[in-house]
Amino acid sequence: MNALDRTLPHSSTTLGAIRHDWTQSEVEALFLLPFPELIFQAQTIHRQNFDPSKVQLSTLLSIKTGGCPEDCAYCPQSSEAETDLKASKLLDVETVLAEARKAKESGATRFCMGAAWRAPKDRDIDKVCELVEGVKGLGLETCMTLGMLTPPQAQRLSASGLDYYNHNLDTSPEFYPQIITTRTFQDRLDTLENVRQAGMNVCCGGIVGMGESVADRASMVVTLANMPTHPESVPINLLVQVAGTKLEGVARVHPLDFVRTIAVARIVMPASMVRLSAGREDMTDELQALCFVAGANSVFSGAQLLTTPNPEQDVDAALFSRLGMSTDAKGGSIGTAVPHAKAGSHHNA
Repeated sequence: MNALDRTLPHSSTTLGAIRHDWTQSEVEALFLLPFPELIFQAQTIHRQNFDPSKVQLSTLLSIKTGGCPEDCAYCPQSSEAETDLKASKLLDVETVLAEARKAKESGATRFCMGAAWRAPKDRDIDKVCELVEGVKGLGLETCMTLGMLTPPQAQRLSASGLDYYNHNLDTSPEFYPQIITTRTFQDRLDTLENVRQAGMNVCCGGIVGMGESVADRASMVVTLANMPTHPESVPINLLVQVAGTKLEGVARVHPLDFVRTIAVARIVMPASMVRLSAGREDMTDELQALCFVAGANSVFSGAQLLTTPNPEQDVDAALFSRLGMSTDAKGGSIGTAVPHAKAGSHHNA
């Protein structure tokens, strides 16, 4: 049987077809496949859309740290977290641009900026739009994560040239209330729709290892994959347990179960960038290599992700050299990836 003629379990769908009608049972069946078969399917689909030897680098900077009123159980910036993290003001333009220049010099092609807000005020939008314009002027793609957005705020960010907006689902709709109570799952979907309608690309994924079940992981992936257009960027985070947060001490997920989540995300969202995100500082080279084989083709570069550690750039460079991989602005796209949102359809992420 030719690899490209294979079908997904319990489905007549050809491997690698773009779909928006995934069922919970289909995606759970993917999670339960024998590991070699799951990786084979994910790698086959990955090669249909991307060069498997290429990876895209993004850099993430906290432009406003701490003081968040949300109660997200995983976050050291949460109002419920018992940490020593101090609230800071929004960074000035020159400080941000200096960090963006460093990121570009280190090979990053996308610069992501995050602020610990539940939702920005309109006056905040004016300030972050200035940051977007400055970073774009350096020749970098731009991404922001600022919390919930109104339609006018999303339109303002889009007009400033923002390429991507990040707003993660975090987990399944069913498990969500155990992680966050200060905003609803629907609130997240509403913001994503506002972003989509404004014509921006969407960056949206979740976190593995918060005590969720396999069914929860499948449900989260189903929610992402059944959006009218798949998120262009899908970050998959491994929970970083921070002392003083509600999830400190939660049972750790097995590394191979994390790889399975990467692989399933690749299978159901064939042309999206799948980013190996938080948690890499605690991953072995072998685990990261398996994630790339499973379909990840983007990472965050730089020693800090908002408030948690990340591998140093020279460590990543050594890893990529060892694996025979190189960096690429589009993660090795071979031309079949989802077009930029401004060229057409709207969707959540």
